[in-house]
Amino acid sequence: MKLATTSGPELLVELDRSAPVPLHRQLADGLRDAIRSGRLAPHTRLPSTRVLAADLGVSRRLVVDAYGQLVAEGFLVGRHGSGTRVALIDAARTPAREDTDAASRYDVDFQPGAPDLGSFPRQAWLRAMRQGLSEIGSEALGYVSPKGWIGARAAIADYLRRVRGVLADPHQIVLCTGATQAVALLARVLRDERLAMEDPGFWLHRMVLRHNGVEPIPVRVDDDGLDVAALRASEATAVLTTPAHQSPTGVVLSAERRTALLEWSRAGHLVLEDDYDAEYRYDRAPVGALQGMAPDRVVYLGSTSKTLAPGLRIGWMVLPAHLVEPVALAKGLADTASSVLDQLAFAQFLASGGYDRHLRGMRRRYLARRNALRRALAEQLPDAAVLGTSAGVHLTVRFPDGFPIDDLVARAAEARVRVEPLAPCYAEPASAPPGLLLGYANLTESQIERGVRILARCART
Repeated sequence: MKLATTSGPELLVELDRSAPVPLHRQLADGLRDAIRSGRLAPHTRLPSTRVLAADLGVSRRLVVDAYGQLVAEGFLVGRHGSGTRVALIDAARTPAREDTDAASRYDVDFQPGAPDLGSFPRQAWLRAMRQGLSEIGSEALGYVSPKGWIGARAAIADYLRRVRGVLADPHQIVLCTGATQAVALLARVLRDERLAMEDPGFWLHRMVLRHNGVEPIPVRVDDDGLDVAALRASEATAVLTTPAHQSPTGVVLSAERRTALLEWSRAGHLVLEDDYDAEYRYDRAPVGALQGMAPDRVVYLGSTSKTLAPGLRIGWMVLPAHLVEPVALAKGLADTASSVLDQLAFAQFLASGGYDRHLRGMRRRYLARRNALRRALAEQLPDAAVLGTSAGVHLTVRFPDGFPIDDLVARAAEARVRVEPLAPCYAEPASAPPGLLLGYANLTESQIERGVRILARCART
């Protein structure tokens, strides 16, 4: 439909309500295409979210999500007091999450959530694959249970019991293609629950929940992690949380809050524990999983995306008994089951000790890179507050109130440095403090230092 707005230009955006593609994705795709093709020129002011929602006949939340996604990808810039405008970009640019040539477009890529892809243990993985194939019967290569191959589930259960204190029964594990698919499957099964989510939290999981018909209740996070008192006041019956290393702030759920959260769960409530980045810790003792203290009230989620490579698409859920069959059914309807060959290799890699050796080596490497980033930030951006330094593979950098963070993101991209803003992690992005998420795992120390110098130069201008 053609939009005749009172704030911003007229736009041609087509929304097909009969199409299977969600409306917020149609809107984001339409605006992205208009920017790429040049129909929306750089610096063009877009209609306000309220006006655009009214013109399209959709919810304001849908427009906020679409704008937030395009801001995160660098196609739009939100400036306080001047609305949302088209960023100055190459018209041929592709979305940040769909980049196939990021290495050619950025000299330094601070993408959060990416491990050191060059350190993937290729030879050890090949050995594990060969060993697994030599020992497995041909029937395992057929259609297996939607829960996954039992040998892989048993190996993962042994590992989680030993390393994370999880009470893992292989028969109560469902393998999936990562934590994001786990969230999607749980959203379908728990659609009747009032589900809460940390605010700020991982923006993609919030979008996945909404895509599956669940509007998460935002619950604030402070220096002690999830505010359990606020959770209790929200009247939620389930919560998605990252207690070991909160995404994105990096804080650890305090002992008092852990106790309070488990007490909250005793009233028949459910905790979805995303064990995000729990394997990487530097300046603190390990924190065990909540699931080990309440296995009948906690769903445990994990994956290899940060430890090996996102491209493997290996993840798992350890479920209370009453959720195993509903989640397995949802998994079967989604894609039948995950790749058996990858499960074979991972099970062998776990059993051989290769996974433990890989993690120990990566912890040393990531510690040096974290130190390089923390040192460079202290020297080049002394006014910025740095959060989440004790664990994980990214740092959160907060700037003083009023700092034009979207301008910094755009200028850094022009200087071939990729950074992602903090705002999309908030349920209300416009209310977010100015900040960046800086991933360091996939960068050398010299790249980190050079990238921060360029970032500081952009900040000063």
